[in-house]
Order: sequence, then C-alpha cells, then structure tokens
Amino acid sequence: MAPACDLITGLSADQVIADRAYDANRFYDLIRQQGGEPVVPPRRHRKHQHCYDHFAYKQRWGIEGFFARLKQWRRIATRYDKLAANFLGFVKLASIMFWLK
Repeated sequence: MAPACDLITGLSADQVIADRAYDANRFYDLIRQQGGEPVVPPRRHRKHQHCYDHFAYKQRWGIEGFFARLKQWRRIATRYDKLAANFLGFVKLASIMFWLK
C-alpha cells in the first residue's frame, strides 16, 4: 500500500476511485487528510464495512474501458514515439477517432 500512498501524496481530488485492492485504513486516512472522498469498495473480510459511492465506482469502468481501447493501437501500447508531444498527439488522434465512431 505504500506505493499508492506515495503516488497520491500532495494531490488534491474530490474523489479517489480505486478497486478493492486499495482498501486500507492508511490509504483512506491520507485521502481524507487531503480533502477527498475515498470511493473504494471494502474487502469482504473487514469487520466494519464502510460506505462508498456506488454510482461513482461504476463510472470507473468507462475510464478503464477507454484505456483498454487505446492499448489496441500498437503505436500507443509500445510507445513508438520518443517525444512526449508526439505521443500525446497520437493519443489525442486516437481518442478523436473513438469519439467519432
């Protein structure tokens, strides 16, 4: 859990959406200290099953599905472009093509 806490330290967000693997008190406390709301379903073995926003959690799959579709483009999945600007441009192009379909 330490790497996840290190990634979100210093970032502010209204909601932090994650799956059950990130269900840890330390992670929750850090999100709340930074002014956010954790949207993480509790693991089944927890004695206290906390509440979370079910609707926001379901919306997470739309984002993950988008990234899965982006990875179908070999150029994006293997990062052929060396410059970040070129890579970002191709990600934008692919996103526009998905949107137009």
